[in-house]
Amino acid sequence: MRFDSLIIGEVAQDTNVDYDGTVVKATGGAVYYSGFAAANMGHKIAVLPKADTKAVDMVAAFAPAANVTVFPVHSKTSFVTKNVYHTPDRERRTSTVDSVIEPYQTTDVPQIDAKIWHLAGLVGGDIPNEMIPFAAQHAMVAIDVQCMLRWVENGGMVYHDWEAKREMLPYVRFLKTDAAEAEILTGTDDRAEAARILYSWGAKEILITHNTEVLVYDGKDIYTCPIKSRSLAGRTGRGDTTFAGYINERLTQDIPTALGIATALVSLKMETPGPFMGTRADVEAYQKAFF
Repeated sequence: MRFDSLIIGEVAQDTNVDYDGTVVKATGGAVYYSGFAAANMGHKIAVLPKADTKAVDMVAAFAPAANVTVFPVHSKTSFVTKNVYHTPDRERRTSTVDSVIEPYQTTDVPQIDAKIWHLAGLVGGDIPNEMIPFAAQHAMVAIDVQCMLRWVENGGMVYHDWEAKREMLPYVRFLKTDAAEAEILTGTDDRAEAARILYSWGAKEILITHNTEVLVYDGKDIYTCPIKSRSLAGRTGRGDTTFAGYINERLTQDIPTALGIATALVSLKMETPGPFMGTRADVEAYQKAFF
């Protein structure tokens, strides 16, 4: 069986506290939001989620999504976190972490034929640097750089630059950052300039998310597309949805087309909490109406 992408990353057990005090317990993690987004758009997806399999039924977690094959990996511990959002736009949050997974190892990955390996960890250390050249031996590598910049210290999340970035970025076909992460990596708050710097360090195609737009750079042109959500109720998982939608569309589409579809996808997803549960037809109708 050939998959469009294999998504590697831990399932999170999240408690989300909204700015108005509303508390919601939910399954989360980049692998979760990415898997639903790509699969419900019609792509054939494999996920390699890691958690304490005695406490978390990862097959059941992905059951509502179409086209997802789950290969659970056991860890003695799960990723357990609490997110407190301070503002209605959900741009400011405080995250505390009770426990993290045992790091992925190359031996955790079974024989899976996929066009893209999407490295979708949550914090530094859970996907070690050596997983990147290993992935590049098997497929195009896509990585969400949050798993190299966010570290757990004293139960909180802190950001540090990725020391191995210049060594590892040449292995990366698709690189995703948000605007703040791009500034940490490059030292500039100019998103277009940050993308150019990341390209010069070896990444082939850079996607940078911002609350107003999504930007892509391929070494030749800067492409942007505005986000047009009518609500931010489903802000959690924004970047994961965008990136998974984009890279899987890129298997068959040019950059402007893939970017337009991914931005419409995330704009629609952000109007409802949880992972994307719609269909490709829903996204196409939304794109036609608002873009």
